[in-house]
Amino acid sequence: MGLLNEALLIEQLKDFMELPVETEWLEFKEAKGQFDFENMGRYFSALSNEANLKGLRYGWLILGVTDKPPREIVGTAYKNNRTSLEKLKAQIAQHTTNRISFIEIYELMLPDGRVLMFQIPTAPLGLPVEWKGSLYGRIGENIGLLNQQEIDQIRSQPRRRDWSAEYCPEAGVEDLAPEALARARQEFKIKNSRLAAEVDNWDDMTFLSKLRLAYQGQITRAAIVLLGRDEAQHFISPAQAWLTWVLRDEHGIEKDYRHFGPPFLLNSDRIFELIRNLTYRYLPGNTLFPIEIPQYEEYVMRETLHNCIAHQDYQLGARINVVETPDYLLFTNAGTFLPGSVEAVITRDAPPDSYRNPLLVQAMVNLNMIDAYGSGIKRMFIKQRERFFPLPDYELNEPERVKVRIPGKIINENYTRLLINRSDLDLKTIMDLDKVQKGKAISTEDAKKLRAQGLIEGRKPNYYVSAQVAAITDDKSGYIRNRAFDDAHYKDMIIEFLNKFETASRQDIDKLLMDKLSDVLSDTQKRKKISNLLYDMSKRDKSIKNLGNDSKSKWALLKYFK
Repeated sequence: MGLLNEALLIEQLKDFMELPVETEWLEFKEAKGQFDFENMGRYFSALSNEANLKGLRYGWLILGVTDKPPREIVGTAYKNNRTSLEKLKAQIAQHTTNRISFIEIYELMLPDGRVLMFQIPTAPLGLPVEWKGSLYGRIGENIGLLNQQEIDQIRSQPRRRDWSAEYCPEAGVEDLAPEALARARQEFKIKNSRLAAEVDNWDDMTFLSKLRLAYQGQITRAAIVLLGRDEAQHFISPAQAWLTWVLRDEHGIEKDYRHFGPPFLLNSDRIFELIRNLTYRYLPGNTLFPIEIPQYEEYVMRETLHNCIAHQDYQLGARINVVETPDYLLFTNAGTFLPGSVEAVITRDAPPDSYRNPLLVQAMVNLNMIDAYGSGIKRMFIKQRERFFPLPDYELNEPERVKVRIPGKIINENYTRLLINRSDLDLKTIMDLDKVQKGKAISTEDAKKLRAQGLIEGRKPNYYVSAQVAAITDDKSGYIRNRAFDDAHYKDMIIEFLNKFETASRQDIDKLLMDKLSDVLSDTQKRKKISNLLYDMSKRDKSIKNLGNDSKSKWALLKYFK
């Protein structure tokens, strides 16, 4: 399906021919013989880049018309069949940036001769279009290399554009899945109840236009992603739209997997059907009756996966993954997390300033797939808090990738019992406590606030549940295991050992202290603590002396050498 019908094309051609001179984004060629393929590629690069610099959506190369005014139609025999023209699109794409090719090649059989109108897409924001590794532009009426100033001008443009709103020129309603369209109508009625009576009277194209998934008969990429047939994915190539579910056991070994293409409106449900959402039981304390709930709250699962669909950078050619393990679900999508931090999303009262795929996001809101703008992530955190479960983890440390981990089990019973007993805690406080239970760093300011409420103890970065919270949760033994004794206590233990056995190797001292140090510390941190104690005793207190070397240290009391 072309972008313009024949009448509009003829009118457009007439307007172009009446221009007093050729412009940077428009080129006429008589092309009476075979137009050289290399020239075609150079013109494609030049007209695409010039259209970008002029702020236009397209450039045009027109064959079969004289290039000097008054222009006349002389006809062209270039690629004199439709099959050759279609092959030309693929041939051009092999040598251009991001495999960009013509939007459409229009063939007009006019009384004065055959005219070909090549519609060339503008260079993407921030990305000039190359032909075989070189950047071309127009120098007057000639083709030449794009100058550095123009290259910098394009590259300095913000690259963020709405990929999902771009048209798929050759796609039509017949390339969408009928069952997906039917489901879309149902969801649209639920979300827009005031329009429910009208929806059944709309034909498919009218309905798609109301969703902004189509415009003037043209299907958008967002329509293919959400509603397209599985075989329609080639319309968005080289971008990809894939959902993958993977099942792994407790050792991380893959046991099963499934892949799904469009329509995502339906196939996201098939992902949820595969997830083994088992019943989880736990005792809340002060009762013999366990709480039984599903491992994963349905809203949290759906919002997480649908956010991956909405914010995926499809041009990176990556899959959206859902990895299921016995203890958690891990969702990943390609692209940076545009808001910067989860805290910013949750604490602000307004939606994010920008979206990667605004049209796709808007359509998913209208189809009841994701919450109103900006509120979904916050609601996910609240749902987990209401279940007394650990909060979702957003892992944003990898470039061009967002990972969201949804815990399916309790990590720390103290934290869970605290949530049960302290319903007054605000979400920010709970998020900070959640980091503490997971051994993650919190800021000094946040630590001060938690300490002021009597919720944590310990020294940075090894915070743990305080005595007050331990009393609430009946976990006084856990508090004792996590509480750090004064250094003097450990030094006394070393001296007592040396008084009894005269000397001690580092292995002896490790064995003496490792299980006495706070359980908050890792084994590496415990060994470092012991090294600091020995250094302090030998260099500052001067109570012990090292008789060996670094590799074979042997300690004794200094009094034996005086």
